[in-house]
Amino acid sequence: MASLNNNDVRNVVVTGGCGFIGRAVVAAFRRKGARVTIVDREPVTVADEGVVAVQGDLADPEVRERAILPGTDGIIHLAAVTSVLRSVEMPAKTYSENVAITHELLELARMHGVRRFILASTNAVVGDVGEATITEDMPLAPLTPYGATKAACEMLLSGYAGAYDMATCALRFTNVYGPGMSHKDSFVPRLMRAALRDEGVRVYGDGTQRRDLVFIDDIVRAIELAWDAEHVGRAIVGAGRSVSVLELIDTVREVTGCPIPVRHVPAPGGEMPAVVVDVSRSAQTIGYQPRYSLRDGLAATWQYFLEHDRQKVFE
Repeated sequence: MASLNNNDVRNVVVTGGCGFIGRAVVAAFRRKGARVTIVDREPVTVADEGVVAVQGDLADPEVRERAILPGTDGIIHLAAVTSVLRSVEMPAKTYSENVAITHELLELARMHGVRRFILASTNAVVGDVGEATITEDMPLAPLTPYGATKAACEMLLSGYAGAYDMATCALRFTNVYGPGMSHKDSFVPRLMRAALRDEGVRVYGDGTQRRDLVFIDDIVRAIELAWDAEHVGRAIVGAGRSVSVLELIDTVREVTGCPIPVRHVPAPGGEMPAVVVDVSRSAQTIGYQPRYSLRDGLAATWQYFLEHDRQKVFE
């Protein structure tokens, strides 16, 4: 399959295209000359004649049918309930928004002959494996409604690939960070806001729990690679290196020059001791290898916060 380029314009649908990852994906495919349709509940503010906006809820059949038309080359499905806590509080809604909508999108893709379908998935589909390294071959054993819905979506993709010869691919992302995430409440933006305000942060437990943090540009490149390869199956997309929470804080202190005091608080139940992933097979299946070090990625994120959020944090 030839790579997408300016002489090979494609029609791409990006659900959740106004979100943190979505905005970066839309920009990347526009740089390649693709015509991009964004589907999102939020209004689309991009002034670009190559971007088509479909504002609305994907639970609405009319919204889905306005977005996915004959001639669509592929769907990048990022929209979902992504909060583990919300999924525990609202399992039925999480199922509807994650599984039922994914199935409806797959059906439209089948009906219109859409070749590619890329899903944003998660390593939560394998549950808590302790200190073990997560690979694509581990059995599905989710421990939350969120993880269960993503596992169900992966099975749907597998079924549609087998029955209808669609190139369906589930990309299991680790913890994504980078410029453009200032509206989020995950730990990296909290650290950035603490640095801007000269404040401290709370750390669950002793801070030795480890996580794999992957820079947004590596995520976008993995999506492009999976698109170009028409990969069918799964691929883990991460940095391939896990760091402790305390190591993360030290690196943020280094790039920001701010002390960021730490206050340790009891860890909530279910806190995983480690998320360690093996990305070596992704190099073989889609050609993915992480390019950004944690320090470089955090430095770019800090620069974004300095340029866009210095005033906001004091409002």
